[in-house]
Amino acid sequence: MRVEIWSDIACPWCYIGKARFTKGLAAFAHRDEVEVVFRSFELDPGSAKGVTAPVLEMLARKYGRTLDEARGMEEHVAASARAEGLTYRTEGRDHGNTFDIHRLLHLAAARGRQEELLDLAYRANFAEERSVFDLEVLVALAVEAGLDEAEAREVLADESAYADGVRADEREASELGANAVPFFVFDRRYGISGGQPAEVFTQALEEAWAGREPAGADAAAEVCEPDGACAVPQA
Repeated sequence: MRVEIWSDIACPWCYIGKARFTKGLAAFAHRDEVEVVFRSFELDPGSAKGVTAPVLEMLARKYGRTLDEARGMEEHVAASARAEGLTYRTEGRDHGNTFDIHRLLHLAAARGRQEELLDLAYRANFAEERSVFDLEVLVALAVEAGLDEAEAREVLADESAYADGVRADEREASELGANAVPFFVFDRRYGISGGQPAEVFTQALEEAWAGREPAGADAAAEVCEPDGACAVPQA
């Protein structure tokens, strides 16, 4: 069985959702027979390459909140991340165009190192003091993931390299009705949106394996929407 996951490095619920899916997959009896493929989805494709802004300022502007209120929103997300055993920085992160990251992830997929690079990029963006919008950081992450440094630099220098693959993923997301991430598709038959609890993913895997439509997914599970904004439930 194949599970495809549309996500973006800039999306905290994708970071959290991947951890929850991994736990759900670990509890699935046929986990060794599941192929997981990660697909590209840009939250803010219109943002200018090389231009970044602090995440807190972006959230305050998007929701019409103060910086303190935006900080509270980030603390809510951080609490969810920490509950999954993830490190999450609420200060000092930036937001920008992720197209180059997705192109590099397509190179990693071609070399059999996609998930390794994805995990490193998530960790750099959400847990460490490293900006994934910095070219040298991306190259360093690629090398850590097991990619050839020269090849990674070549891909990043050529804006057409793997661009078609990224765009194809995004077109497929649109055709499947995915307008927010994370978005999980099981054998191109059933879809689940949002950072669902681990047990929901286990149930979805079991029912997809049996050929039935997954049930029990929370339609209100947290997602990140185009423009970079991430939904935060109101208290």
